[in-house]
Amino acid sequence: MNSPLAFLLTPVAKLGGLTIEALFHLGSYSILLFRALFSAVIPPWRLRGIFKQMETVGVDSIFVVVLTGLFTGGVFTLQVIYGFRMFSAESMVGPTVALAMCRELGPVLTALMVTGRVGSSMAAELGAMRVTEQIDALTVMAADPVKYLISPRIIAGVLMLPLLTAISDFTGILGGYAVAVAKGVDPGQFVARIQENVALSDIVNGLIKSGVFGLILSSVGCYMGYFTKGGAEGVGRATTSAVVISYVAILISDFLMTAIMF
Repeated sequence: MNSPLAFLLTPVAKLGGLTIEALFHLGSYSILLFRALFSAVIPPWRLRGIFKQMETVGVDSIFVVVLTGLFTGGVFTLQVIYGFRMFSAESMVGPTVALAMCRELGPVLTALMVTGRVGSSMAAELGAMRVTEQIDALTVMAADPVKYLISPRIIAGVLMLPLLTAISDFTGILGGYAVAVAKGVDPGQFVARIQENVALSDIVNGLIKSGVFGLILSSVGCYMGYFTKGGAEGVGRATTSAVVISYVAILISDFLMTAIMF
């Protein structure tokens, strides 16, 4: 039908279809997440699988996290010194860098880097298992694929992201210290101002945020991989979607948690 009314209703119909699809995926994701969290607290626990995923998420990501934190702290310090020298406030460079790293830059950049490295691999691994029917084989053998495959990955994400964030915070402040001293800031004043102005709650809240980010990146990666379809091409789409959706969800949740915590 080519009537003007049909022309006007076509965008509305497309928007409605996208909304229904989004709600469907949101519901499926919520059910899968609930099943995974429930399976995580019910014995028997697959400790070997959990430790393996903790190594993949945590230990194997240390180098990239250290590198990211070090240069983030350094470049942020360069910008802060440039601005603060206009007002002769170089003494506040230390706490500004430390607060930025502990509250925002450390948790968010660590989560984004780990998402690109680990969240994508979770989606690819589970997607490959789905299209090759390995997940169906687990179901046939009366093994719960959610408990066997997804719960260990989510546990590892929640536990390891705060630890990686703590490393990123430390290396970021260390990089900022090195740059600040090289630019003429008094090192004793840099450290003393951090002790005066950075509270324990700033560090703890940043670690809490990183735990939530770990839950997001691991659960989204597992969801996209678990429900992959369409063969090898579908695995590629699932991997890309997992990274993009995780990035957006991390940034939105960061804004909401920052508004609540600080």
